[in-house]
Amino acid sequence: MTLFSAEFFGSALIVLLGNGVVANVVLKQTKGHAAGWLAINAGWALAVTLGLYAFGAASGGHFNPAVSMAMWLLGKISAAQLPAYLGGQLLGSMVGATLVWLAYLPHWKATADPQEKLACFATGPAISAFWPNLISEAIATAVLVFSALSIGKHFENDQGWAHGFAPILVGLTVGAIGLSLGGPTGYAINPARDLGPRLVHALLPIAGKGDSQWHYALVPILGPIAGGLIAALIFRSL
Repeated sequence: MTLFSAEFFGSALIVLLGNGVVANVVLKQTKGHAAGWLAINAGWALAVTLGLYAFGAASGGHFNPAVSMAMWLLGKISAAQLPAYLGGQLLGSMVGATLVWLAYLPHWKATADPQEKLACFATGPAISAFWPNLISEAIATAVLVFSALSIGKHFENDQGWAHGFAPILVGLTVGAIGLSLGGPTGYAINPARDLGPRLVHALLPIAGKGDSQWHYALVPILGPIAGGLIAALIFRSL
């Protein structure tokens, strides 16, 4: 499996399950309607864990441009590899979001609020304020990237049974970030996870979908990239 295909399928799986749990909780007349924030965080944690187990071995399991940029800064991947990582992540996220739309097809019409429909694709702030939102995303992504690097460092020389716990620990990290730092922005912590589904939201014929809120789209792109690079610099210095 190539870098591109691993990142493509891994990102598609993570967005399918991650945005899928949001749709299950938010959309009307689903079996999981109103299950709450804990269910969403658990779903995302499991989504990342499963994505890493399924496709992480082939590419390193980035599934996130902020992670790939951090790995490039640390010299762990080359600049020539970045297009395969970033392209696979963006296109995979778009496919995953499209599958969520198909999986919940009758529920878009049953849900009146356009904001709830957009939430099944892209993130948005609880209180709209560009710089605080950007800082929130940067902090949360820095925690993710620094933790992932630390987990990888801990297990890099261990190829035994304990090595298999690494994806679980990364998934738990995502869940912890959501519970502790996800409130201000819905914690994109991944530019592709937000941009790809936002593009899909804009393109698909979703019943009563409303605006894709492109005025906010820079926050979940720039914030995570900045946070990831800062985390890489701190990790290297330590």
